Amino acid sequence: MTRYDRQMILPEVGRDGQDRLRNSHVLVVGAGGLGCPVLQYLAGAGLGTLTVVDPDVVDESNLHRQPLYSLTDIGKNKASASAARLRDYNPEVEVRALGIALTPANAGELVDQADIIVDAADTFAASYTLSDECYRQGKPLISASVLGTSGYLGGFCGGAPSLRAVFPAPPSNGATCSTAGVLGPAVGTIGTMQAQMVLSVLLGFSPSPLGRLVTVDLKSFAFGGFSFLNAKEPEWHAPFISVGDLGSTDLIVELRDSAEAPERVCAGAIRVLPDALAMHDFSDADRVVLCCKTGLRAWRGAQGLSKRGYKSVALIADMAS
Repeated sequence: MTRYDRQMILPEVGRDGQDRLRNSHVLVVGAGGLGCPVLQYLAGAGLGTLTVVDPDVVDESNLHRQPLYSLTDIGKNKASASAARLRDYNPEVEVRALGIALTPANAGELVDQADIIVDAADTFAASYTLSDECYRQGKPLISASVLGTSGYLGGFCGGAPSLRAVFPAPPSNGATCSTAGVLGPAVGTIGTMQAQMVLSVLLGFSPSPLGRLVTVDLKSFAFGGFSFLNAKEPEWHAPFISVGDLGSTDLIVELRDSAEAPERVCAGAIRVLPDALAMHDFSDADRVVLCCKTGLRAWRGAQGLSKRGYKSVALIADMAS
């Protein structure tokens, strides 16, 4: 047990806590800027099983903030490359690599297999899909988001309110690290804090981080946060679904123009641009399904339809983007 001696000295861990970690299964969705420190510290702590889900491949532009990878990993799938590195780092940990995107179709099974879930994804559609499934199954979700030099992390579900209870409205824009930029230490700091939250939940620290949101601004070195244990779940929301969930009576609306999406999401979809949604009558539809790349336009469109009385609405997004 030499590897874990320094953490087992802690009264909060001890041998019983180490056994608890060894018997735990953590699902980590995303092996990028947040996922790298999460995976490194959880593997270092002696977690029993880590499942890594990421369809992306390593790019040279990732290396400044994703230290699990090197130049020899460029072009390789991130889940597989990170798993190989983690197995060398700590062969006692079982690392399962899945080079696939998290979707509404596979979220249920993936969440069901794990004790706690880490949202290190870089699409808000994946984050809300994870939150919906974790809330349904009662599994803890440690979610975070970073842009530039600031971000947040929090402990959701598992008896605490969901991500939707804290963030019921869609993001103001679709900015990502690829479009807005990010500093490596900023995303590394928040990812490391995610790993600490995971260990805190698994080890039963009191107070629990579930129901707590922490904000971090590393430009001004300001830290904040608040408890959201009393936050209410939204009365209504439009869930994300997969193409396989579409039914024969669904009215499917492709919100992208032909230049952006030459092929509609499916053959039966009608093409309506977001600005024109308000002019359409959907009263004969059993369910309206709005489709776009990130899900942001679909979410905003669903909110507009809800105000007009349409409550049977679902969303489709490309969660691998």
